Amino acid sequence: MRTTIAAVLISIFTACGPSLAPSASVNSNAPGPGVASAPRISAPPVTPPSPPGTNIPNFACADASGGKVGVANTITARVGEAAGYDRFVLQLESIVPSYTVKRQARPVFPLGASGQTVTLSGTAGVLVTVHSAQGTTTFTGSTDLVHPEFQVLKEARQTQDFEGTVSWGLGLSKPACMRVFTLSDPARLVVDLQIPSS
Repeated sequence: MRTTIAAVLISIFTACGPSLAPSASVNSNAPGPGVASAPRISAPPVTPPSPPGTNIPNFACADASGGKVGVANTITARVGEAAGYDRFVLQLESIVPSYTVKRQARPVFPLGASGQTVTLSGTAGVLVTVHSAQGTTTFTGSTDLVHPEFQVLKEARQTQDFEGTVSWGLGLSKPACMRVFTLSDPARLVVDLQIPSS
């Protein structure tokens, strides 16, 4: 009787229990172990960040202003040429504080509060003024950048670093439209001067 009960129980467990035979089949036409299958989960739609240099404004024949609230030290100034424009860059320590960039008919600029003026190379000018800034102890490099070979920007000269105001005069070969913007890491004020198309 025990044998009969054991046989009945084994047949019940076998019929109702999990199958012990492998359920996967082998396909001889399947790719080898070196080929991975395609991803089964698709990534959520994400807008990629804009590459550097694509969020800059268009050139405009108008004055510009901007900046952040705060105080900063000037570090250095640079100029350069690029296809279609000449560039002036003023690098600051942490942020670009409040600034104005104003076009003028002549390259004549006041030298701080002295009442004296300086005339730069060229026939037109741009005055770049940064408020809540100074560079007396932090600025390195030349404060008079002369480049007669540039098409538009002939000279960039610091005209003031006094009582929290730093100014740079830009001497231009002719009046030019500008593109003014700021960059971070490091903080920079950028003034692009458009080369007129012939």
